[in-house]
Amino acid sequence: MVSPTTVLAAFGENGYRVTAPRRALAQLISAREGHFTAEDLLDESRRGRLGLGRATIFRGLDTLTELGLVERLDLPSGTHAFVACEPSPGHHHHVVCSRCGHSAPVEDCGMGDVVLEIGRRTGYRVDTHRIELFGICPACQGSAS
Repeated sequence: MVSPTTVLAAFGENGYRVTAPRRALAQLISAREGHFTAEDLLDESRRGRLGLGRATIFRGLDTLTELGLVERLDLPSGTHAFVACEPSPGHHHHVVCSRCGHSAPVEDCGMGDVVLEIGRRTGYRVDTHRIELFGICPACQGSAS
């Protein structure tokens, strides 16, 4: 989860104006637990009569992805969603619950070494990588028993 203050500060520090629509988007994202889609945000905006349009939400998500406050997830269903991230100096991944959608950040956990080895074996210079892990969170495991 990321606070609205953090989102708004990132906009301002990176030369983006802190507008009313960006404030509303920051509130929507900070209230989310787990992953969410642009459609989720659009539906919530409509219910709350916030006046955010589809283009505003998509542009905002793109900008927040570039700023590292939101990360795009490719779900096993073939669709994609987003998860809010606290800014962190190191590279990280996410593990996402397949039942409830909650997510947790996972530090690099040695993937950097694996990426270097893949580069060595293939001759590629790997610029970046992204890994999404899916499973059942402890809360959902407990409720299933």
